Amino acid sequence: MNQIPNFLTLLRIILIPLLIGAFYIPGMFSNVITALLFGIAAITDYFDGYLARSMRVQSNFGRCLDPIADKLLVIVTIVMLIKFNPTNPWILFPGLIIIAREVLVSGLREYLAEVNVRVPVSILAKYKTAVQMFGIGGLLLGENGSAYVLYQWFGGYIEVEIKYLLISVISVLAKILFCLAAILTVITGYSYFRASFKNM
Repeated sequence: MNQIPNFLTLLRIILIPLLIGAFYIPGMFSNVITALLFGIAAITDYFDGYLARSMRVQSNFGRCLDPIADKLLVIVTIVMLIKFNPTNPWILFPGLIIIAREVLVSGLREYLAEVNVRVPVSILAKYKTAVQMFGIGGLLLGENGSAYVLYQWFGGYIEVEIKYLLISVISVLAKILFCLAAILTVITGYSYFRASFKNM
């Protein structure tokens, strides 16, 4: 039982190459499977930390690997989204902002650790993570994946007109959430820059 949080962290890393491979599945199955794998990985992100705290089994292994797994998942997924949507500004520009922030903050965290300065995770940062995960998940699902889910899974329960509306809503909402995540990621990253400059 004590190893469950670490197992979930490792599972998140194991899912990353599967997620990459799912991008190359032809048709709308790619959207559905990538969104599903990313969703599973995002859920492990929540539960590994929660279980470690509730079971009081926090370890140095988990403290080290958890943020690495988080950043790998987000950065790799965004890179793949950009690769398959290179001209989509709703993905390209927010995605580049989020990637740049993650890389810069990782470097600043390493520096702050060397000078024994700790920047606590804020409530806003936790909201940012949630917004980011939902935004990326929605972008992965896309209009193709949304159409498949609504027609194949809920085919007989939703009117056709409402299905078209829901597909559009999911697509637009995912873009808004992803852009909001980019804004929040800059705001939450400021505390690391401020702490670093104070200790230089």
